[in-house]
Formats: sequence, structure tokens, C-alpha cells
Amino acid sequence: MSEIIDAKGLACPQPVILTKKALESCDELIVLVDNAAACDNVKRMAVKHGCAVEVMRDPEGIFHLDIRKRTGGAAECNIAYEEAPAGEGKSISGDTVFVITSSAMGSGDDELGAGLMKAFIHTASELDRPPDVIIFYNSGVKLAAKDSAVIEDLKILEGKGSDIKVCGTCANFFSVSDRLGAGKISNMYDIVETLSAAGRIVRP
Repeated sequence: MSEIIDAKGLACPQPVILTKKALESCDELIVLVDNAAACDNVKRMAVKHGCAVEVMRDPEGIFHLDIRKRTGGAAECNIAYEEAPAGEGKSISGDTVFVITSSAMGSGDDELGAGLMKAFIHTASELDRPPDVIIFYNSGVKLAAKDSAVIEDLKILEGKGSDIKVCGTCANFFSVSDRLGAGKISNMYDIVETLSAAGRIVRP
């Protein structure tokens, strides 16, 4: 019999955390959430860790996620750390992660900062090896909106394989959730996990 996790009304990232903990001891779960962002975040985490997920929305708008471990069980949710050897020519394991916390680059003049950020993201889109992940939070989430001056460059980065994560709490605060032009809504659990496993973190 499936264990039921009632995560309705819980703020991000609690639905993800509750589901992850339950999967450590259960093979089958039914998770209840009351918004699409939480549904997407729980589903993404479960699939990432080797589970099959079916989603149903009832007449009251509640999402029911039927989560089952595949044969062999879900992948362990542990983060492996590897220390790079010291010295010249050392190699670093893990993703390159860009963390963008503002719609402007630097401090002093907002107009100048906006221009610098536009140039930074455009330059990143021209790299032979773009960042593996780009995380936007605080006012940085505005850059992922459809009307952003950098949206076309972000689409190019996505096309090159960059995983663009937009903080859901921040997107709601700045009313960007319904206006995303690139990337996907993420959550604090996913952001912390990504940063913890990163090989390089770049903060413009």
C-alpha cells in the first residue's frame, strides 16, 4: 500500500524534502500538492532519483503524484564530493554553475549595471563551453522573463545545453512566474543541491 504524503499548503521546498525523505524508506508514495510549481518540483526530483511518476489532478485542483521506485530502487540521494589535486593543471569535477542574483551587474549605477549584465550573458552565450547550470534568484529572476533584454541569449544558452533554474519564491515575489521566457521554476532544495555538487561557481 502506498504511503500518502500530504504536502498541500506547504511552502517550497518542503514538498520536495518530505518526498525525498519518504523515498528513503518507501517504494511507493502518493504525494498531494495544491499548486503546479510544487507538482513539477516533486516530479522532477523523483524522476532524477530513478522513480516512475504519474500525475493526476482532481476536481478540487489537488495534484496527486503516484511515485514508484523502478526495478533496483531509486538512486541514492547522496552528493559525492571530490577534492581536486593541488598544483598546476589541477582538474575540477562537477558542473560549472553561474549564479545570478540581480538584474544588474555590480553596484553603483543601475543603468550601467543592466548594460554590463546584458553583455555578460551575451558573452556567455558565445562561449564554446557554456555553463552547465545558470541559477537566477532575487531580482535576477527578472532576466528570465519574456520581455527581458537578454531573453534571446538565454534561449541560445538553453539550446546549447545550459540548465536554467529560476527560484520559484523569487519569481512569485516579482510576478515573473507566468512570464517566463526561458528556464524552469526551481526550488531551494534543488538550488542548494546544485550548488553543493558544483565544481565551479561563478557570481558576476
